[in-house]
Amino acid sequence: MKQYLLSIYQPDGPAPGPEILDPIMKNLADLNDELRAAGAWVFSAGLHPPESATVLRADGDELLMTDGPFTEGKEHLGGFTVIQAGDLDEALGWARKLARILQPLSIEVRPFAE
Repeated sequence: MKQYLLSIYQPDGPAPGPEILDPIMKNLADLNDELRAAGAWVFSAGLHPPESATVLRADGDELLMTDGPFTEGKEHLGGFTVIQAGDLDEALGWARKLARILQPLSIEVRPFAE
């Protein structure tokens, strides 16, 4: 089985309030349970806001370290799920379920290099 990264992109800014976020988190937990039951779940996690990032870049013997995200944009990687699936179509099926739960957020599906 091949592994796929389902990346969740969300807009910059504060998270929605509990009246919006709580039902989403319940549905997300249900999807994770479904993934586990199907043997497709590998790992998932949410991330702190992009301001918490530290970026390191080596240039010869010099190492530049900066605070904040690697790129500036209106969206950022908010979390991810790693799944295993027989093929891209199966991975896209799981991504569709995730996209419906997290709408209007975008989900990017990428296979891991072998």
